[in-house]
Amino acid sequence: MAELVLGPLLRYVGETRATIFVETDAFTAVTVRVGEHNWTAPTFAAHGHHYAIVIVDGLQPASVQEYTVDLDDRRVWPEADSEFPPSRIATLDPDKDASFLFGSCRTSVSHDKQGNDLHGVDALRAYAYEMARNPDHWPDFVLFLGDQLYADETSAAMRDFIERRRGLDEPPGEEVKDFVEYAELYRLAWTDPANRWLLSTLSSAMIFDDHDVRDDWNTSASWHEEMNATPWWHDRIVGALGSYWIYQHAGNLDHDTLAQDQIWKIIAAHQDSTELDLTTVIDRFAEQVDDDPTTYRFSFVRELGGTRLVVIDSRAARDLRPDHRAMLDADELAWVDEQLRGDTEHLFIGTSLPFLLPTGIHDLESLNETMAQSGKRITGALGEKIRQAVDLEHWAAFEKSFRDVSRMVFEVARGERGRAPATITFLSGDVHNSYVNEVTATPMPVESRIVQAVCSPIRNPLPRHVRMLQGTLSGWMGAPMRSLVNRMPKVKKPDFDWATTHGPWFDNNLARVEVLGSRLLLTWARGDVQGDNYDDPKLVRVETVLID
Repeated sequence: MAELVLGPLLRYVGETRATIFVETDAFTAVTVRVGEHNWTAPTFAAHGHHYAIVIVDGLQPASVQEYTVDLDDRRVWPEADSEFPPSRIATLDPDKDASFLFGSCRTSVSHDKQGNDLHGVDALRAYAYEMARNPDHWPDFVLFLGDQLYADETSAAMRDFIERRRGLDEPPGEEVKDFVEYAELYRLAWTDPANRWLLSTLSSAMIFDDHDVRDDWNTSASWHEEMNATPWWHDRIVGALGSYWIYQHAGNLDHDTLAQDQIWKIIAAHQDSTELDLTTVIDRFAEQVDDDPTTYRFSFVRELGGTRLVVIDSRAARDLRPDHRAMLDADELAWVDEQLRGDTEHLFIGTSLPFLLPTGIHDLESLNETMAQSGKRITGALGEKIRQAVDLEHWAAFEKSFRDVSRMVFEVARGERGRAPATITFLSGDVHNSYVNEVTATPMPVESRIVQAVCSPIRNPLPRHVRMLQGTLSGWMGAPMRSLVNRMPKVKKPDFDWATTHGPWFDNNLARVEVLGSRLLLTWARGDVQGDNYDDPKLVRVETVLID
């Protein structure tokens, strides 16, 4: 009899539809039941693993209903001995103000004293216990902005798996090698009972960042060339992108968009009584996307009643050609241009990499880009070495893309793309500290507040000395760096200003966005364990910011 390996994960949820993902250990029929209604999908396979994506439709808008999962008509979820409430599907209420969580950077290690001493308390897990204790104030969904997996910095449990499978001496050593090892990474990330329950009852949206693949993924053309020359890289990138489609991306899509997806069409068309094996399809897909990012789009949109969320792929969609270097290739930029519109109360732009860094760091990255792209052999080589050494590859290091997206955002904020929203907010992670920046001066008047909110890490704190250094640089670097780049005409400078209004803080935390009419309430919270009560973490507020 088949058993659950992962899930159920509640993914996309709309007004009448929902997507539920599971992984099983064998071919089976997966049935989701809500009241007297049920929906069934057979598993499909990839690299010896078995998955089902069940499309639930015909639900009532603005309803909250419990659901169960059967494998071949045998109930497997909820687990009989679970300490958590039944899992439920809360469909979108178009008249309700949106409320959701966001954050990035979460390592998957034990939640005992040893794990917490090394990585701190998992803020996601603390939120799960808080939701179980307080069922009346749940958010609508959680947005993960990258680095759910650390394929290049593996845990002890993952290294044990690699040692048993192929040994740690075989390249790439302690790093993840291929699809099968990615599948184990996901299993380790999503099977803690508290987090598993949260993911079963809270809709989730996800986008990758570099560590989901490898540190500095797609930093530059030279980085890409160096990795492609590495014998083990092909299996790594194919495993990364193929598993990403299955575990993360497919569940991001609304059902109309999913119906047009090239892989989903193959799954939906399969009518045979045997299990569909997607191994070849998923591998070819991953190879194609890595070779030509314009062949597929990982960015997506979530409509949330009077609020819109546009999530941008700022990793795989890059154009790395030295003379065309861009965070977003031409096709992806055109898509973003179409999505950034007004006529919504609030516009959120999710991008794993912060769009608005502290100004001093922004100018430092702009200066480094000028060096690396100078065309001079020594200057360019030095600039590239510095770029990769200290991760100078955010939006500021892709000046043309920064300028293009800034232009779109200001057009929205001026009401040139429909009625101007009350707020336009970038949501990001990556940098292992949290802060709020706000635009303070623009070339032309705007009607919208323009904000950058960062929440990072969920669970992967920086060492104390690095925190002190980063906090210091974020503060005092602004004026000296701006003075320096103003004396360097080749360095491109933004034509608008912004300032850090809150932060930085370095706690493991998860942020919550609550729409309050035309205002936003942003709250960062961390987990706190008293004594040895590791299975009873409390949620503690770190910072609250009202955007009004």
